Amino acid sequence: MIAFENVAYGYGGASLLSDVSLRLLPGSFHFLTGPSGAGKSTVLKLAYAELMPTSGRISLFDRDVRSLSRDDVARTRRRIGIVHQDCKFLDHLPLSANLGLPFTVAERESDPQDLRALLDWVGLSQLHDALPPTLSGGERQRAALARAVIGGPDVILADEPTGNVDWDMSLRLLALLVELNRMGKTVLVATHDLNLIRQAKSQVSARVLRIAQQRIQVAGADL
Repeated sequence: MIAFENVAYGYGGASLLSDVSLRLLPGSFHFLTGPSGAGKSTVLKLAYAELMPTSGRISLFDRDVRSLSRDDVARTRRRIGIVHQDCKFLDHLPLSANLGLPFTVAERESDPQDLRALLDWVGLSQLHDALPPTLSGGERQRAALARAVIGGPDVILADEPTGNVDWDMSLRLLALLVELNRMGKTVLVATHDLNLIRQAKSQVSARVLRIAQQRIQVAGADL
């Protein structure tokens, strides 16, 4: 589904990632960890063609990203749900309208029943008409996850989805991600929270990857 082959990337002439090879297979669950600044967010941006590799090859659904037109990239991203670290919303629109924005951008109509079912799934049905500024951190993160999956993507990429919430909410978000994986979704979670990864190991067969020395390595049993 998503494959990196000897990928390198750098900012301003400085190398950040080097010789990275990674393959996300259908239905797999991966954690990506490493210290701040190691390149976790960059890997995710490369995985949905927000960034292009300096060298090497990235394939999205068997197509080289360099061969994709702007329209191709837009169509490909409909198959990838992205949970951003900062989870931005349009503050003047109610939560339900924010969740339906991917359909608006794609010039498709959203089904109100689907929206209600999705809000119920993330435990936010009572906040259907709430404005984003009134939401707590945990509510915003669950809303961000709901928005990421509303179009029925094949892959979920989550960038530090539990970074700004307490432990109980972290476990709740993890449970939702595990449920998505059991539904057949491929999941990649970038996180620095090793306790979350340890907790996940009892719930899902997850591969843990670590960025070290500009490369991605399979983490050992020390996690």
